[in-house]
Amino acid sequence: MADPKAAPPASATETEITLGLLNAVHDNSAVTQRTVARELGIALGLANAYLKRCVKKGLIKVRQVPPNRYAYYLTPQGFAEKSRLTAEYLSYSFTFFRRARSQCEELFADCAEHGRRRVALAGASELAEIATLVAREFDINLVAVLDGESEGSAFHGVPVLARDATLPPVDAVIVTDLTDAQRTFDALSRRLPNVPILAPKMLRVARRAVEEAAE
Repeated sequence: MADPKAAPPASATETEITLGLLNAVHDNSAVTQRTVARELGIALGLANAYLKRCVKKGLIKVRQVPPNRYAYYLTPQGFAEKSRLTAEYLSYSFTFFRRARSQCEELFADCAEHGRRRVALAGASELAEIATLVAREFDINLVAVLDGESEGSAFHGVPVLARDATLPPVDAVIVTDLTDAQRTFDALSRRLPNVPILAPKMLRVARRAVEEAAE
């Protein structure tokens, strides 16, 4: 059983891509690398690299079929690995949701207790999605999500702004960036020295990094 206190595995993304590839091959032996890349939302070169890795591990067999095309098949080992990765991914997903929800509840409860009603999120991610759900349970107004890649759109009904955009008045910012939480935290702390920058414990953000950088 996964330890709810453990950090998310570093191979979580790798597991998701590998599982997606195995599922795609299982569903359609005539699937192409380009199709896999599009379905998984990754670069074609990365899809090719993962396919070669699966072939090398004996999870997938490749057979050339005319004219100049390839058919992919899961080996018995590939079927076993697909089942294992499915269980691992589901376990991680459940653990992640449970921990994220609990820690977001703690942060929003603290904000409400200290009268911090206007809060922004930094990073459009699965964590931010959970935060938007939890915020509804508290008297918290999410005023914006900072995420440069999605500027001008909305994230679950919350306006999305560029990371360096001028924020409307806020009482706190919660880091929800899963890609580089520490960098996001440091940048916000320097940019908004008078605004509390908060982060769920699972992101393992160190406040000392900002203080040392300023010395």
